[in-house]
Formats: sequence, structure tokens, C-alpha cells
Amino acid sequence: MSISPLETVQRASHYAQHVWQLHFDQLQQDQQQYPYQHPLSQQDIEYVVAQAVDQISSEVDFMRVLRVLRARLMFRWIYQDVNRLTDVVTLTKELSYFADASILASKHFARVALIEKYGEPIGFNEKIQDLIVIAMGKLGAQELNLSSDIDLIFAFDEQGQTNGKKSIDVQQFCVLWGQKLIYLLDHVTADGFVFRVDMRLRPWGDGSALATSYAALEKYLLQHGREWERYAWIKARIVSGGSEGQALLQMTRPFVFRRYVDYSAFEAMREMKALIEREVQRRQSQDDIKLGAGGIREIEFIVQVFQLIYGGAKLELQDRSCLTNLAHLATADLLPQTEVDTLIDAYLFLRRVEHGIQAIDDQQTQLLPATTELQQCLLITLNFSSWEDFIFVLNQKRSAVSEQFKKLIQSPVAQDKTISTQHLDEQLEKALDQDSYELVTQFWQSHALQKMPAKAIARLKTFWPLCITQVLQLTEPQKAIQRLIPLIESIMRRSVYFVMLIESKGALQRLVKMAEVSPWICAELTQYPVLLDDFLSMDFELPKKNDLVDALRHQLLRVEIDQVEDQMRILRLFKKSYVLNVAASDVLAESPLMKVSDALTDIAETCIKATLHLAYQAVAQRFGFPVDTQSQRCGLTQYRFTVIGYGKLGGIELGYGSDLDLVFIHDFDEQADTDGRKAISGFEFAFKVAQKFMSLMTTQTLDGRAYEIDTRLRPSGEAGVLVTSISAYARYQRQSAWLWEHQALVRARPIAGDLQLSEQFEYIRAEILMQCREKQSLAQEVSNMRKKMRDHLGSTQSAQKSGIFHLKQDSGGIVDIEFMAQYIVLLGSHANPDLARYSDNVRILEDAAQFGYLSTTEAQSLIHAYLSERATSHRLALANHNMQVQAKDWQTTREIVCKLWHKLIDSVAQCDATEQ
Repeated sequence: MSISPLETVQRASHYAQHVWQLHFDQLQQDQQQYPYQHPLSQQDIEYVVAQAVDQISSEVDFMRVLRVLRARLMFRWIYQDVNRLTDVVTLTKELSYFADASILASKHFARVALIEKYGEPIGFNEKIQDLIVIAMGKLGAQELNLSSDIDLIFAFDEQGQTNGKKSIDVQQFCVLWGQKLIYLLDHVTADGFVFRVDMRLRPWGDGSALATSYAALEKYLLQHGREWERYAWIKARIVSGGSEGQALLQMTRPFVFRRYVDYSAFEAMREMKALIEREVQRRQSQDDIKLGAGGIREIEFIVQVFQLIYGGAKLELQDRSCLTNLAHLATADLLPQTEVDTLIDAYLFLRRVEHGIQAIDDQQTQLLPATTELQQCLLITLNFSSWEDFIFVLNQKRSAVSEQFKKLIQSPVAQDKTISTQHLDEQLEKALDQDSYELVTQFWQSHALQKMPAKAIARLKTFWPLCITQVLQLTEPQKAIQRLIPLIESIMRRSVYFVMLIESKGALQRLVKMAEVSPWICAELTQYPVLLDDFLSMDFELPKKNDLVDALRHQLLRVEIDQVEDQMRILRLFKKSYVLNVAASDVLAESPLMKVSDALTDIAETCIKATLHLAYQAVAQRFGFPVDTQSQRCGLTQYRFTVIGYGKLGGIELGYGSDLDLVFIHDFDEQADTDGRKAISGFEFAFKVAQKFMSLMTTQTLDGRAYEIDTRLRPSGEAGVLVTSISAYARYQRQSAWLWEHQALVRARPIAGDLQLSEQFEYIRAEILMQCREKQSLAQEVSNMRKKMRDHLGSTQSAQKSGIFHLKQDSGGIVDIEFMAQYIVLLGSHANPDLARYSDNVRILEDAAQFGYLSTTEAQSLIHAYLSERATSHRLALANHNMQVQAKDWQTTREIVCKLWHKLIDSVAQCDATEQ
């Protein structure tokens, strides 16, 4: 015999049965107005609450009406849940909508009496202050359960005073406001309560002020925020407070989601889980489906630990919803889809069990019922025929969760209990030479180590055997240990790095490998330990140009235009971090040379473009905007200023230690004044922009320089002005430039600034390169210039006799190939304009073959030689070595280059000399 839905809900819930008897008439009206077969929207619930409290001025009436409304809605939700007319997501959202509406209604009601007594709360900015209500926990994530309390934090934007006859400060006003809001919701009357309110998540917890200012909250999180609070703030959501509330929430995001991959979240989670387990054992509540093994909290922990570790980099993981984030874990390849599906299934089941338990007597509990009567209530809700069947399914799902959780949080050290520090020390002593082992001994006896906090020393002692295990697997462990010890010393004061390396075996392996193969990378990390934040989280894929631009823009957006030190720090760390990424990809993934150079050039271009924008903006803010030669105002979207890259930057061939050859060009009216209060001429404006650019890029700070910049290729070199008008630049190139300056122009291209001005530069460049030149005199000048460079910068005669070859400057080296490419462009562009289209040597040499200046074989031989020599120069830079190599290893390559040099240039120049 079947029973009706109403009978079913009355059997499953004593509380629902009580509400039905108490509010029979109203419940029937509710069913007619909003049938239980359909969900309630957020607008529906807001309307229902607003209608219930409309026109109520009595506090007693307000509290009664809201409590009765809560009982009616609870009946509806239990009815829907028991009869499968809703699902977990819909039910938890509706409960959360009601909580939000109740908070806002109570907040508004509480404010009226306070305003009458004290006046409006006015901040120092003369704005009326609102009570910012921050929902935490399940309410923050809009995942409230049937009998959940609500975790709140109260805040306000800034301090000030009320403007009434009896004036009090803003904080005191907001505290009174918050106290009344809590009373209206939490106080138990004959009609029950609306929501139990928990305020313990506020700064300093119980005993501290109930409401906190933006500035005080920011200071607290920066100076005192604890790891467990990061977990709590993941789900934070603004219920009221408008734009000021959203700004406050945005301020907390860097505290929660670190910019780098943060493995310290594992350690914090283990500590919290241990505390919970001890509490569960103390209460003997293993049947707690929330806190017990394999319970709801473990699923939430799994999600949250991934959020804290990766949320700073993977923004999709900053969502508040547990289910949404579980789905993201699969799409982000952080967990296999099968494991995510298992966790989602368990979560939805456990939340239904939780609702079934709480529906019985409207109690905030997650303990399985102990009596047969109460167990029967739960079985009706969950549609199980027997308690044994239910327990079997429950245990299956909890076991699956528990297995996932243990796998995730198990300490790497606990996973490998075979590590013996004494045995490792013996192995290390055998593997290292005397000097290297002495370095290890001195490190462990150092005064700096003895002064470290106990927690940091414990972390170091956990990290050390893991590190040494990796070192002993290397071909040259002594090299690695000599480079790692200074790095370890540099990070000891921030021992969270040890945690990151302990938790991530892959990151530790990569770091140790880097120490063996690249002293340059190790030296960078040692000098600037902050780079470890990014280095340890790198995927070691070459960065894409668009990603670089977005990353730097987002970082600089957080800095005001007058915060120059912060701007310089961001530029320097951005450059160093991404160059390290490229170097790691170069070494570990063996990325192709040209792609490595492209990436290094992209990093430089991104920095140049951002720096020019900052420089232009800063000068314009102080002096106003200039006008161009057509009397048009040059605002932030039309610079009429451009940065030209020469040399390796212009040729898209940057290496690790390359400086930037730059020339600054403008098209301002040099005589006209800017439109600011403190006006200066157009020329002065251009000069100040170039100066500011140089300062932002080259000033030596604690984070080093962004780049070394060489501006000697500008018109008239060091004797010329720092920035030149486009007309003066064109005149100089046409009338005064030396041939070597035209050679340099081959590898020049616009990097940043005004597009129209860049096109003008390209036109001038093409015009100069396409001039008709006499072959023999051109060859003679190029030969003479190359000889001067070789004599001045190449290997000494004694070095050459001892078998040394300078990869760049000696005969057959990189510069010979660059000069040949430049010679062909200067010689042939008049007849073949396309020869002047590219600024990089490889494509120039390819075009040289296409237009008949080289055979295909000759061009490919030069390209192969050029790439081989440049690839080796990159390896030498990463190894902190100079450009000198063994000549015998390069004999064949040099012969090919020298033979072509003689054919293209020297034979032509000698012919000219013979004719003379």
C-alpha cells in the first residue's frame, strides 16, 4: 500500500510534522502560490521575505514573522527532499538565498533605530558607511544545509564618526549594528530562530571587536593571518556592502590564493585534519558523516588544498562551490576524471544523508541516528529498505573518499620510510670530493643555521635527505652540491620553500638537475630567492607572447602610477622569472634555439612596451600631453613616440645575458608646450620619457636591473641627444650616417610605441637599405670594419696559438656570418627590395639564396654554422662560461664560414685594391 507524499514527509521528519500541525493553513496557501513541484528562484525568495516583513516596525513582530516564514520554508524543503522533488544543488542554493534575504532584511531593520539615536555613520572620506557583511563557510559558497548555522564577518570601509546629536565612532556604530542583526536572526523565541550565527572566523576570534575596518582587516591578514584562515576565506562572499565590500573581498584574494604554487597548503591541511580527528575520537563520533573518515569535510579538504596550491595560477579554481571546483580539477588535469566522478557521487550522497539527519528534528548534527525509530526516518528520506543496505552503500562511498584523501595528504617523507640520514651521509661522503664535503659540514655547523627557528630547522631536516637522495643520482654530484648549498642558505629564512620542495618531488628533481647543469640558473635563484616562487611552479614550456603581455599587465594594474619602486620590482622579477622559465625549458626540454631566442625576445618586448607606457603616463601626469607635428594632441592611445630595437633584439636573437640596443624616436612638435599646469616643450617631454624609460629599466635595485640598455646606435652616438625626432633621424641616415650605421640598420625594427610612427621608421629603413652601392667599395668597408672588431675583441694571438676559438669574434665566428648577411642586404636590396624586409639573419640568408647571392647549399651551410655557434653560446652562458672554446672542435664549421667570407667579401675587396 502506497502512502501519500505528505504522509511520507511526516514519517521522515518529526520537525516537519510539528510545523504542519502548527501552520496548516499557511502551508496550504504556500503550496498554492508556489507549488512544491517547482523550485524557488532567488527573486521568489527575496520577494517572499520582503513581503513578510513589509511595514513591520515592532521588533517582536519582525522576529516572529521571520521565524514563522523560516518554518514554512523548511517544511517545503524537507517535503521536496524526502519526495525527490529537488536536488542537493538546488536545495542548498535556495537555503542560501533565504539566508541572504534574512540578513539583508535584519540589517535594514536594525539600522533604523541606530540612525535615530546616533545619526549616519560618516567615514573620513565623507561617505556614509555601510555594514559590510561577509558570508563565510557554507553560506559563502551558497551550500547551506537544512539546519546549518551561518558564519559571518562584519566589516566597514573606513573609520569616522556618526553625525547625530549623540556621536559615536563608526566602528562602535557597526558593532551595535552587527549585534542587533545577530539578535534578530539568532535569538530563540517561542517561534524558534531564523539562523544560528557564528562570528568566530573574524580576526582574533571571540573577544575581539565584532566589526573590523578595511585597513585593520588588511593589516591582520598580512601580519597575522594563519593557514587555517586561508581555507576559511576561500568561500568568502559579500552579502552586503556594495563596491566597498567587493573591494574588501578583492583585497583578501592574494592572502588566500598565492601567486606561486603553494605546497605549504598540504602541511596546513594535515595539521587541521589531525585536530579534527582528535576531536572526533574525543567525542567518539566516528559515525559523523561530516568530520569522520571519508566524510564531507575530507572531500572539501581535497578541493580546498588544490585551490590553495594552484588557485593563484589557475583562476578557475577560485570558485567557491565544492562541486564546481571538483569539475575544474578534472579539466585542469589535477585529478583523473574517474576520481573526480567518484568524489562528486560521494559528496552528493553524503549531503543528502546530512539533510535527512537534520530534517528529523531540525538539529544541527551530522551524526547517524542511533535508535531504530530515528534510523527509520532516515531510511524513508533516502529510500533504503534496510539499515544494513544503507550502511553498506555509505561505507563504500566513505571508503572511496578516505582512500583519495589519504593518497593526497600523505607526507612524501612518510611514503619513503627507507631513507636513513646516516646512510645517506656515508654515501654523500663517498660521492663528493673533499672540498665539496667540507662545504656540507660547514653548512650544518654554521652560525646562521643555529639561529633558525625550530620549525624552520625541522623543515630543513625533512628536506635534506630528500634532496641528497636526488643529488646522489647525478653524474656530477659535487657540482650540484656546491651550487645548492648557497641556494639553501639563501632560502633558510623562508622555510616554506623547503615545504614546497618536500611536497613536490618533481620540483625537487628539476631543481637538483638544474644545479648540476646550470650554475647561471642556480646563481640567479641564490641571488633572488623570490624567483623560487615561480620557478618551482613552472611547467617549463616556453611562454607565449599573449600570456606574457597579460601576466605583466595584471601585475602592473595592482600598482599606482606613482609607486615607482613597486613598478621596478615587478618589471625585474617578471623578466628574471620568465627568463628562468626559458632557461629551464632550454636545459630540460631541449627547446629549439630559435624558439628559445623568440621567447627571450618576447619577454624583452613585453617589458619594453609596458615600460614605455609607464614612462609616458608618468611624464604626462606631471606635465600634460604634447602635440605632434600636425598639432594633434598625443594622449595615451597615440604616443607619437617609438622605441627601435637594434642588434640581437632587432634580429629576434636575444640570448640570456644580452643587453638591449635601443634608439628612441618621436614626432612631437619640439617647440610647442604640453597642456599641463607645469608645461614643458615637446622636445623636453620626449627627453623626459626616454629618461624615465631608462630609469625604470636600468636602475640598480635589490632585485637587480631589468635590462642593461645601450643607446650608442642613436644618431651621432654618445655625442647625440638621447631621443631624436623622426625627421632628424631620417636626415641623419640620409646625409651623415657611416656605412656601419647602415649595417646596424639591417637588424633594426620597431618594438613599442606609435604604430604610424613605426611605419614611418620602416619606410626610412627600407629607403636607406635599398640605396644603390658600389660592390667593391662596400666589400672593402665591411672587411675593414670586421678586421677592426676582430683585432679589438677577438682572441689574442697567444690564445689562438694555444687552440682557443672565440665563438663570436674570431674568424669563422658568429659576427662573420652576421656581417655577410648585412653585406648581402646592403648590396642587393636596391635590385631586390625584399632582401630588406627581415631583420633576423636566418631569414636574410634564406632570401640571399632565393635571389642568387648564395647557393642553396651555401645558405644552408651558413645557417647551420650560425645556429650551432649560437646554441653553444647559450649553453656557455647557462654554464657561466665565456665565449672561448676549443678551436679543434670547430675546425670544419670555421672553414665553411671563412671560405664563404673570402668568396663574398675579401676576394671582392682585394680585387678593388688590385685595381687601385
